[in-house]
Amino acid sequence: MFEIAPHLALILIGVAFLAGFVDAIAGGGGLLCVPALLLCGASPLQALATNKLQGTVGSGTALVTFALAGQIKPRGHLGMALVSLAFGAGGSLVAGAMPAGLLRFIMPPVLIAIALFFAFKPGLDDQSRKARMSNTAFGTLIVPLIAGYDGFFGPGTGSFFMMALVMLTGLGVLQATAQTKMLNFASNLGAALVFALSGATWWWVGGAMALAQVAGSALGARLAVRVGARLIKPLLVLTSSGMALRLIWQAWF
Repeated sequence: MFEIAPHLALILIGVAFLAGFVDAIAGGGGLLCVPALLLCGASPLQALATNKLQGTVGSGTALVTFALAGQIKPRGHLGMALVSLAFGAGGSLVAGAMPAGLLRFIMPPVLIAIALFFAFKPGLDDQSRKARMSNTAFGTLIVPLIAGYDGFFGPGTGSFFMMALVMLTGLGVLQATAQTKMLNFASNLGAALVFALSGATWWWVGGAMALAQVAGSALGARLAVRVGARLIKPLLVLTSSGMALRLIWQAWF
């Protein structure tokens, strides 16, 4: 049975569907699910652990959808994915090392910068451009930082991967979105495994939310493939801005 009342579980299932849709396109779904879990009575650790369970299933669904559409070949990015998995797990192991209050002050300006970048960066579209960094360098230097952050804290990880792939590897927005899903799935999986060992995961609630994530992620990924940057760019701006405003509210109020 659910660890919470059935009507609250239904609310969480609805939130998970919306989060899966948004996360498949622009990232930021965790900032919908984590507060919802907290409002339904989860402790911070339980909320993070349960969110990682359902988020892993959702990002995996988006990855499969992009792969079937021919937007990514998973075998070609397996090395980066393994790095992301390892550092996602490592980040979750040290999640309690830094005061949460410090992160609340750091994150808003970073997320606002992401929103401004995607809103005003000229030429940010589905076209590939000259790479500034090789895939090997990206996997060695950038993926560990973002994946470690995902295991440690999480919100905005999809946007961070997206921005880094576009700026540094020369991918277009749609290709970067597809590759982001693989890296985000791996970091989610690593963190989810560590949290599972802690005993904090709400398995039945997380499982029900995961099913809703599957539906939302599949729909969001299909729309992203069909519409491309026209859909992805506005959602990146909206989700980054929304996450920043929420963190500002938490920090000051």
